[in-house]
Amino acid sequence: MCAHELAFRVASVTKIGNRLPRRLIQLYAGLIGYGASMAMLVRSRLGNMPWDVFHQGVTRHIPVSFGTVNIATGAAVLLLWIPLRQRPGLGTVSNVVVLGLVADATLALLPAPHPMAARIALLVGGIVLNGVATGAYIGARFGPGPRDGLMTGLAARTGRSIRLVRTTLEVAVVLTGWLLGGTLGIGTLAYALTIGPLVQVFLPRLTVRERTAASARA
Repeated sequence: MCAHELAFRVASVTKIGNRLPRRLIQLYAGLIGYGASMAMLVRSRLGNMPWDVFHQGVTRHIPVSFGTVNIATGAAVLLLWIPLRQRPGLGTVSNVVVLGLVADATLALLPAPHPMAARIALLVGGIVLNGVATGAYIGARFGPGPRDGLMTGLAARTGRSIRLVRTTLEVAVVLTGWLLGGTLGIGTLAYALTIGPLVQVFLPRLTVRERTAASARA
């Protein structure tokens, strides 16, 4: 099973009442970390995450912030869930809003380094943080992000594999973003090659398990 299939199965379990405080804290900590990691890759200038190539490309032509484009894109993608009969959760809606706000705040605080060593460190740190953050917010079990939901919904409706649908979507998004002027580079490739294994490592460790009656009495 690939990392995205595992993540969607975990995120699909959304029993709200089970260990709610822990899950809420983990959800928003994960989303904050995810938004910060997006900004770290942007500031490295070595290549953005696939969807962020598109987000940044749009900002080259429209006078809005990177985070605003992220929020608008997430909301538009969420509308595509309707014909796909996908059901959003709290994590889905929070993903749309929080990532863009945090990304903009981090970009305002984080300067772009010039030494190549610092840029590489920012890239590597951003990718690892994104892996941890993805495991945290999906492991909280409040639903997948809008882009992951679009991917799984299309896979379910077309009968194609999640891996094929994800690859097709992200290639189309990256090429569109690059044509618009977004940063496509070695960082984009590094992210694409490593994020799956990273999520595979962190997601099982960060998934909030249901508390059984026996453990509750212990």
